[in-house]
Amino acid sequence: MLFSYYRKTFLFITLTVFFLFGRGQEADTLATRQLSDVEVVEKVRPGVTREATPVQRLDKERIEQLGLQDLSEAVRRFSGVTLKDYGGIGGLKTVAIRGFGTQHTAVSYDGVTITDAQSGQVDISRFSLDNIESVSLVIGQGDEIFQTARMFASVGALQLTTSVPRFTDRRYWVAGQVKSGSFGLANSSLRYEQKISDIYALTVDGDWLRADGQYEFKVDYGDTILQEKRSNSDIRTYRSEINFYADWKQQGNLRAKVYYFDSHRGLPGSVVLYNDYHTERLQNKNTFGQLVYENQLNTRFRVKGQAKFDYSWTRYRDFHSRYQEGVQTDTYKQKETYVSAVGLYQPHQTVSISLAEDFFMNELDATTPNCVFPSRYTSLTAFSSQYKDSRLTVTAGLLGTYIVEKVEVGEAADNRKKLSPSVSLSYRVLRNQNLRVRFSYKNIFRNPTFNDLYYDRMGNSKLLPERATQYNAGLTWSSSLAGLSLDYISLTADGYYNRVHDKIVALPTMFIWKMLNMGEVKMKGIDLNVSSRFRLPADIYLQTDGSYSWQDATDRTSEGSKIYGHQIPYTPCHAGSVSVSLENPWVNVSWLLTAVGERYSLAQNIEDNRMDRYVEQQISLNKSFPWKQCTIRLQGEVLNPGNINYDVIHYYPMPGRSFRVGVKVTY
Repeated sequence: MLFSYYRKTFLFITLTVFFLFGRGQEADTLATRQLSDVEVVEKVRPGVTREATPVQRLDKERIEQLGLQDLSEAVRRFSGVTLKDYGGIGGLKTVAIRGFGTQHTAVSYDGVTITDAQSGQVDISRFSLDNIESVSLVIGQGDEIFQTARMFASVGALQLTTSVPRFTDRRYWVAGQVKSGSFGLANSSLRYEQKISDIYALTVDGDWLRADGQYEFKVDYGDTILQEKRSNSDIRTYRSEINFYADWKQQGNLRAKVYYFDSHRGLPGSVVLYNDYHTERLQNKNTFGQLVYENQLNTRFRVKGQAKFDYSWTRYRDFHSRYQEGVQTDTYKQKETYVSAVGLYQPHQTVSISLAEDFFMNELDATTPNCVFPSRYTSLTAFSSQYKDSRLTVTAGLLGTYIVEKVEVGEAADNRKKLSPSVSLSYRVLRNQNLRVRFSYKNIFRNPTFNDLYYDRMGNSKLLPERATQYNAGLTWSSSLAGLSLDYISLTADGYYNRVHDKIVALPTMFIWKMLNMGEVKMKGIDLNVSSRFRLPADIYLQTDGSYSWQDATDRTSEGSKIYGHQIPYTPCHAGSVSVSLENPWVNVSWLLTAVGERYSLAQNIEDNRMDRYVEQQISLNKSFPWKQCTIRLQGEVLNPGNINYDVIHYYPMPGRSFRVGVKVTY
């Protein structure tokens, strides 16, 4: 029966992919391509205020204006986000949305989802900003229905879009960049773009980074404050990427990508009880290849096909303490095979219908004791419909999930079947003003990870999925005021209520910790965002952005328990950011501020678990100018100029004041 299901699923996907590629040869010569919505003001900007669900976006120009050099720095600008940073340059960095765990957040790279079936979370530090065109955060189910079924299967998505080559009077472009900074930072990158013909193009990206990470920090032990230096926090990474583009006009377009990442790092660990001695090392190797084919067959029908193979290798080594001999070595290998087919039909200019089918297989092989060698087969089917005119947008979707679990040793988890609905609405209140109200609802679930189910002694194959429910209601407004030299201004205000049932938590049993479905969490909050751009005399532009989040995310598992009604760990009640940039003919200047309120490192909100609030700043200067046939860009930043001592994760101190400089040459 199981083999029959796989065979039918594979046959369906294979026929669909052949249909996609075969039909492209018969495309209607009058086919047109549908463009994303934009708000037309003096400076064209993506129409995020038109979306029925909260969407936040930073494009490449804004990233460069702010002097952002790391993806985590960009993500911190978004409201409703909790970024977990385990200490400096080499630390693991993960993203959580509105009180949900990091496993509920999807990360996509050029439209294809990045996953980790073992832990369920993605380390975003493995991606570079140098070749990124835009970074977007979508909370709930966005208005874009022409996407894979996998993009429907999370509470929100961090979407990374890389730069596409654009040729004018030249057939190639080369851009090289060198950066240096505090704590032994050295980083170089190179990008090459080649126009092969009017149909084909190629880009090659390479990136290398190293740092010793030995920054100073202060430790408060109550009766004394010690000045220490971080150890075992060095890192070396190599990253390369090749993209091939084919534009066959009416026959569709193809994008092929090959990605490779290799990192060697120390795990600095926590600083407790006068001990900062850590010897753990981590090595990661990850490579994947993906294909994306898209074709508009005629004015009403569009299709898209995707395929991907991902291989990840991780080696963890612990040399134990200075008093103990021996080395512990654990090696993990993950494989994923993924295919997807999507069709979009538009019977009317205001109505769209989409159907997406995804199938993927995950496998884990580990050298750890009692590894059960799990594999997982997942089928996702997403059906969506949308009505959209100049004032009203209504989107409804239904996701069907079928998961089959297998293990080579022991007992496998139960198979899963689940239907997950979503609906959203945006309405323009005034015909002549872009003032909109919006509402969205989404019901989704998170399947337990391989670690949750099968990790040595802690895993529990009887776990149920976490069930999540999201409600959002908000107002959006955008405009331009020429008389006040205001290019644009946009405001968004959203209130939300979320709930998680059967939350997976680690609890002590008789002799060991065990993964159990013992948690229930309720989250409510407010997200505010404002953005504006002013034109000043002498070709000077002032751009400001601000965000604020209030979150009340509390445990509701067992009334009368010590943690009932307490804020969940690492979720501040108040957080916000402000950025101001001044563009001028001389030197561009930007200032960024991030403020995070107090939060707690453990579930019980007592003084011993409380983490202090902090404010961090960054100042950036940059200047671009032509030189012969090149464009040169100089940039410098001061991070944490106040030398604030703070932790994002308890006992993982962050760097104090640091400096970075860089030069980029484009030819």
